[in-house]
Amino acid sequence: QVQLVESGGGLVQAGGSLRLSCAASLSIVSTKSMGWYRQPPGKQRELVATFTSGTNTVYADFVNGRFTISRDNAKNTVYLQMNSLKPEDTAVYYCNANWPWGLTYWGKGTLVTVSS
Repeated sequence: QVQLVESGGGLVQAGGSLRLSCAASLSIVSTKSMGWYRQPPGKQRELVATFTSGTNTVYADFVNGRFTISRDNAKNTVYLQMNSLKPEDTAVYYCNANWPWGLTYWGKGTLVTVSS
């Protein structure tokens, strides 16, 4: 059973920073994609940032240079460094990964709350 475990969420003031981590229970080297989604209160889940086809990255427009996705293959971990946080960034942040065998995996999520 593949597990993705997120950590690093919490309460931060507007303008602050957080670093999210997503640790996978198996090697992430061969993932087709791996990254972060979020679900703001009362809204649908949306892409934040993801690796595709190895080291290529895709960011949502609202990131606008504030967030950086990175990975450590030796630790089977993907990170999301979030700077200049805004109240509208408040959401549950989910890790997502897809391996070549075709199944999509999700973590349980970590809550990020940005106060104004």
